[in-house]
Amino acid sequence: MHGWWQEVAGLVLPVACGGCGRPRTLLCAECGQALYGAGARRVRPSPEPPGLPVVHAAAPYEDAVRAVLLGHKERGALGLAGALGSALAGAVRAAVTRPRAGAAAPLLLVPVPSARGAVRARGHDPARRIALAAAGELRRAGVPARVLAVLRQRRAVSDQAGLSARERAANLAGALEVVAGGGRLLEGGRTVLVDDLMTTGASLAEAARALSATQERLISVSAQVDAAVVAAPALSFEINRN
Repeated sequence: MHGWWQEVAGLVLPVACGGCGRPRTLLCAECGQALYGAGARRVRPSPEPPGLPVVHAAAPYEDAVRAVLLGHKERGALGLAGALGSALAGAVRAAVTRPRAGAAAPLLLVPVPSARGAVRARGHDPARRIALAAAGELRRAGVPARVLAVLRQRRAVSDQAGLSARERAANLAGALEVVAGGGRLLEGGRTVLVDDLMTTGASLAEAARALSATQERLISVSAQVDAAVVAAPALSFEINRN
């Protein structure tokens, strides 16, 4: 009910730009440019956690981009999912430009799952909603893509806020698994892990480990995955340029 009410409210109540607050627009041109106008690039956290796949991000996590992501995730501005999905689709395109076996296969977007408690509190799963919007954007551009929500938490984890990179990695170690039958679904395309935000990279590294653990039992599935996010810390982009 909570998510349904948020969507209805977004249709009937006055809106303001999710990035800067400019009235009567969901996302103004300037904030849209900040979100997906610069083009996605590879990002690397420092320190880089073991097992982190190659990650591409659409924009630095700052200013308007930060406001848009938080508005969608924490304040229920669900109408922003379309713009965030467009940004994520750009990051996915950048991620899959690297040639490898199976490059012509359909894209399988696998969202990193949120904790069940967080989903209940927010009334929606932000990463999954953005992934669905990104898949739609890719299909409209002629790229076969679909969302496979095959990852789940196998145990409870602590709130990541305030944890160091090492603490986040320890908190998430072994926390994810592929649902029963999920490995077979992954055989049908090229896997791209997706999330709204990468900070230390611990969540993406754990998600890649969980996929690889399943893929070891399915020889026909490549153990290599790509990853794409809407945003990452600005320093992650700066490291990439050095």
